[in-house]
Amino acid sequence: MTMDTAATITTPTDREVHITRVFDAPRNLVFAAFTQPEILKRWLQAPGRTMTICEIDLRTGGAYRWVWSGPGKKDVGMRGVYREVTPPERFVRTETWEDWDAGEVLVTTVFEEQNGKTILQSTVLFPTRAVRDEVLKSGLERGTQENFGRLAELLASTQSK
Repeated sequence: MTMDTAATITTPTDREVHITRVFDAPRNLVFAAFTQPEILKRWLQAPGRTMTICEIDLRTGGAYRWVWSGPGKKDVGMRGVYREVTPPERFVRTETWEDWDAGEVLVTTVFEEQNGKTILQSTVLFPTRAVRDEVLKSGLERGTQENFGRLAELLASTQSK
């Protein structure tokens, strides 16, 4: 796989989405891009919005809150708690949306380094199949590909400095 390879998105069970992507960057940089607000805000976006609030208390039991804003659009917010943090190997966090009562989602993200590249694997466990299917229909695949593309470009530019 190369840096511009798209993420692979599968549905291994009726409540899960599994995302895999290889980034041409060391694991510590990819982990930082997912956990440091000043980096996360540069690549994690929502349609027509940018992240305006990015609060992260990166520790087991620590909370986070992210808000995306855009001209003429309603703000979209997400929050949760880190259940496990093992830098730069993995984190497990909960996820709830502020404007949609879909229940709590559990996200497990693992970062594995091989030959200077990072294999990211993220498993998203939804409370029900209906919620998972709604998220899939809302554009999860397109949004993931776009965000991970921005992240790959950011990682490449960071390493070329």
